[in-house]
Amino acid sequence: MAKTKTPETEHNPIIEEPVLGDVLKEEEQKDVPAVDATLTREYVTAEANDVTRELYEKTRYGEPQPNKTFQYSLHEALYLSERGKLRILDGKKELPFDMYVKKARKAEPNFWIRYCVFRDLRKRGYIVKTALKFGADFRVYDRGVKPGEDHARWIVYAVSEGETLTWYEYSAKNRVAHSTRKRLLLAIVDAEGDTTFYECRWMRP
Repeated sequence: MAKTKTPETEHNPIIEEPVLGDVLKEEEQKDVPAVDATLTREYVTAEANDVTRELYEKTRYGEPQPNKTFQYSLHEALYLSERGKLRILDGKKELPFDMYVKKARKAEPNFWIRYCVFRDLRKRGYIVKTALKFGADFRVYDRGVKPGEDHARWIVYAVSEGETLTWYEYSAKNRVAHSTRKRLLLAIVDAEGDTTFYECRWMRP
């Protein structure tokens, strides 16, 4: 645990590793063909069917659209593709993993760092959604909680291990978390793609 004081506040930020729980055992894969999904620049879409509806109803993958499709973030789509749930197409051709990542990085330069964080949290059983309106990378819900049932517990910022974060930037992220009544989770990704999480909160001295 580390304590420090910023020039913008009289409160002390507490930085500690949260208890996020272990990686959950993968569910037994059903013998169901992967659903075809189409990549656009910033998201992936798939038709609404029994598989995509179940993915949404059980674990909130994707967002239902008025035209009877589901829209997935680039991170959701790649994770579901790795699990054999989606087959991502660019036109009529299936995209190999490396080519998908290359295209995703063009749309989102920090894609791989964010994906490492997304994948880690999903494997631990958390529902992870984008948090653009909060100015963060993700919002994360407690295990067993779905969006709409309760508010997210954390907002998450994904950071490369070699990246520099000033105290002013750190303080700004804390203010966003405080103003939205969520906890701040810094996710530090190393060169091997492994993620370490630090929960940050303010404490009155």
